[in-house]
Amino acid sequence: MFLSLPAQISICRDLPNIEVITFSVNGISDLEPLSQCQNLSELYLRKNNIASLNELFYLKNLPRLRVLWLSENPCCGSDPHRYRMTVLRNLPSLQKLDNQAVTEEELSQALVDGEEITAPPARRSVENGCPEATESSAAESTTETESELLNFSLEETNKIREELGMKPVPRDKFSSFSPRETDCNRKKRNNVLNAILLLMKELDAEGLEIVQQTVGRRLQAFQKKELQEE
Repeated sequence: MFLSLPAQISICRDLPNIEVITFSVNGISDLEPLSQCQNLSELYLRKNNIASLNELFYLKNLPRLRVLWLSENPCCGSDPHRYRMTVLRNLPSLQKLDNQAVTEEELSQALVDGEEITAPPARRSVENGCPEATESSAAESTTETESELLNFSLEETNKIREELGMKPVPRDKFSSFSPRETDCNRKKRNNVLNAILLLMKELDAEGLEIVQQTVGRRLQAFQKKELQEE
């Protein structure tokens, strides 16, 4: 099973059999939910907000993890050798790190130069799955990053919809959120939408009919409400 969602990474706690996860460009800072994904083999986390290599603590007990892309995160620091050695010391089963093959020589050197991680990082307070805003994170939330996130989410959503035989979502519909909606709520809604589309693959004909009926009733209720407001 493949998962590519705008972050709310907490959904991974309920997907223990997931094999490939793409969470690039998502503002993720906490990897604890991934510790339940025992079948995970590929994990893509490029360009997030992972501040500490201690987050690797949550990946150490994933027996099938072979590919990790962690570059362009704060935890990579200014010393690429130390970063790579620390990752490989704690995840010696990796075959590829940051799109670069892992060698036997590197694994041996990691035992000398890498830092052993024995405890999870200190956790900052969060509310409803969204980290508290800070001045630094706000400064880093550029228009370019938001546009990249939108394009990433739209592309992946339409890929899933195509696999399910559904029409693609137009860009103007995908991005027309209420001005009062926060970034956190927007990402959460996208997360729920993509999760539903993914999990629909697991349903048989009877299950899909139930979903269709429920969606029909829900749409009728929304349409009725809109007519009343007009």
